[in-house]
Formats: sequence, C-alpha cells, structure tokens
Amino acid sequence: MTGTTRSCPALLVAAPASGQGKTTVTAALARLHARRGRTVRVFKCGADFLDPHWLELASGAAVHSLDLWITGEADCAARLQAAAGEADLLLVEGAMGLFDGEPSAADLAQRFGLPVLAVIDASAMAGTFGALAHGLEQYRPGLRWAGVLANRVAGERHAQMLRTGLRNPVHWLGALPREAALALPERHLGLVAAAEIQDALQRLDVAADKLAETPLGRMELHELRRWAVPFAAPHPGNPPQPLLQGRTVAIARDVAFSFVYPANLECLEQLGARLTFFSPLAGDDLPPCDAVWLPGGYPELHAAALARQAPLRESLARHVAQSRPLWAECGGMMALFDTLVTADGTAHSMWGLLPGTVTLQQRLAGLGPQQLALPGGTLRGHTFHYSRCETPLQPVQRSFGPGEPQAGAQGEALWRLGSLAASYFHAWFPSSPRATAQLFLPSEASP
Repeated sequence: MTGTTRSCPALLVAAPASGQGKTTVTAALARLHARRGRTVRVFKCGADFLDPHWLELASGAAVHSLDLWITGEADCAARLQAAAGEADLLLVEGAMGLFDGEPSAADLAQRFGLPVLAVIDASAMAGTFGALAHGLEQYRPGLRWAGVLANRVAGERHAQMLRTGLRNPVHWLGALPREAALALPERHLGLVAAAEIQDALQRLDVAADKLAETPLGRMELHELRRWAVPFAAPHPGNPPQPLLQGRTVAIARDVAFSFVYPANLECLEQLGARLTFFSPLAGDDLPPCDAVWLPGGYPELHAAALARQAPLRESLARHVAQSRPLWAECGGMMALFDTLVTADGTAHSMWGLLPGTVTLQQRLAGLGPQQLALPGGTLRGHTFHYSRCETPLQPVQRSFGPGEPQAGAQGEALWRLGSLAASYFHAWFPSSPRATAQLFLPSEASP
C-alpha cells in the first residue's frame, strides 16, 4: 500500500445531518461512473456496516472504513493512496452531519484535502437552503469546498428558488427530485442491506439516471479533475506476524450475520489464517476449524429460524467443550444466549452457550467509539445496539471510550466462558493484529 504520491479526483459526500440522502447520492454517483466504464473506489467515514453494502454494489469493489481514531490516520492514508493508484474517482461518504462526532467527517476532509460535496434535504425550504450551504462552507476555515446538491426537490421551480439562494452559483451541482423510488429502505440499525433487496441494483440505476440529469452527473473525467487530490505515500508499517499460520477460522456469514469489515478479513489472512464461511440460516453445520467468529448482524430478525438450528448449536457447544476459541460480537453474541426476546415480545430459545436473556428495546442501548484492552494489545472499534442483556455472568473487563481511563469505565462488557469470548463491542482487527490473534488462539498459545 506504499509508493509515490498519487493524484485522483475525490469527493467527500457530507450533509448537515443524518437522513439527508448521503448514501443515495454517493451510491448513485458511484453507479453512474461505474456504468460509464470508470473505476470508482468508495469509502465510508466512521463505523458502519450497512451503507457499505450499497456502496459496494454501486461501485463493484470492497468498501473500507476511514476513521481518524478507530482505523487510524496511517491506515486511512494507506488505503486512500492505494485506491488513488487504480481509480478514476474516489468517493468518501461522510457520517452523520459534516461536523458531528470526534473525529468528524470534516476532520477527515481537512486532513486529506478532500473537497466536500454537501447534500441537503431541501424538501421544506427555499432561501434558507443558501444560508445552510453558506454556513457549512464557511464554518471551518481551510475546508475545501466542491459544491452543494439539493435533495428531495419538488420540481423545476423549487430547484430554481434553491439555486438563486446560493451566495456562489458556481457551487450549484444540481437537484434530485422527491420520489419514493430514490429512497433506500431502512430499519432500526440503519439501511436494509442491499443483499436483502431483490431490486437493489435497479434502485441504484434509477438514482444514477436521475443524477445523470444534474450538472454533477454530466461531468466528464477531465471536468472532475478540478477536485484532484494528491495522496502521499504513507510510511510503510510492519506487516503482522503470522500468528495464526496454519489455523482455520470459520466465520458465520449470511443476512443474520453480515456486519463484517472487509479489513477484518484481510487482517486475519495477513495473520496467516485460512478463512472458511458458513451460513447458520441455510442450515450449514460448523465446518472443520480451529476457531470460530460469529460477527454482528440481525439475529433478532431471524430468531425463529436460528432457534431451529439444533445441529449447529450442538457443533458450537462441542467446539467450546474442546477448548477451541469462539469470538462472538454483538449479534453473534445475542444468538449464543439462552433466550432472545424480539421487539414484538416473542421469546425465542436460542443456542444456550451463554446463560441469560437478550431483549430488544425501542431505544438505543449502546452507541459510539470504544476500545478493548487485551494482553496482546488494545483493539479499537465501536458499539451500536438496541438490545440489553441480563446474565449471571460477571464481565471479565469492559471496553472504554476514547480519552476515558480504562479503570472503572462502564463500557461494553466482555464475557468469557471457557474458550468463548463475547461482547457487544465491534472490533477493528487491524488496530491491533496481535490482540486479534489472541481472540482466535487457545489461551495457552496466545501471544
């Protein structure tokens, strides 16, 4: 991921708040240029498993996360520089509002000189659109500005009112109409994953067609060069030691267990692990392996089907009884408890490897960046869940937030039962490959 400085047109797609249409616009722009035969690489700012599903479908390539704290500045620099060497266009979808969070999307844009494209839901405004665009542009000195795109616009007259309100008309990049066909479906944790929608690609094509009618969508490659960004070669880091060489890690992967960072899979392979995948929902048995990873996802939406997977439950129990590691995070952990109570109040008997009950609730129970200190190193990551857990198990330790002292912090619990480790904490494996290896090695073999 090293080399000389590479230049490539790039945009950070941001908004004044969540729900403005950032993902739709980013995916539509990626799909539009991919259909024209251009190589597009897309990134997602912050911790997110769901938006990348749509962005990957639109661009045809894996979507990595960029976060100055969770993934780290060096990792961001390396991934951007590598992508710039092969792409005609780089896109980064922001998180929440442009200046929300520590660090924010604006921090990322400023660190790497990314021009900001602001997407603003203009459905209930006219002249205020210009004030909002002006405020976003001018709020932080030194932020590179590309322009603004109005979303959910009522028609041509409305679009003209919005454009007239801009201080600098050159920043007008067009308007997308207020149409149900341009909205991506959502549920309690965010967007519905693209793989769950039969017409997902057709939806993106509709959005790309609409975007093609705007000044932004009509731009040719030479016009996009106005947003070229030089990405310097990062300092080469030390590759992970092959601590998992010769070991096979079995990973649950289907619509119930889909919250997996592509970088986490890369990290396991760099550690020397052989990866094999299985689908609990399809009735797959546990493949031969040395360790198991049950990632997060939506077990609550498939609780009845998962509860019926008795052979897999028995295989997992034998796996743990043989002191082989099992790492379960968030949704993967939820499936391991005795009982899962879904949002409608239905109680499902789950896999019973952990004592206790997990209950879905209407309000968030955990959200934000977290880190987990293990003997092998400190893993960074995040938490985001709507369920609560009641268990007689006592946490062996807890995660803690950026800047918090580890001692006494009330972050997410880490539970251990024999060779089984589980937490609501979602880990970014590259933040500490050595600590990652520890999750998938027997305790006596941990580094």
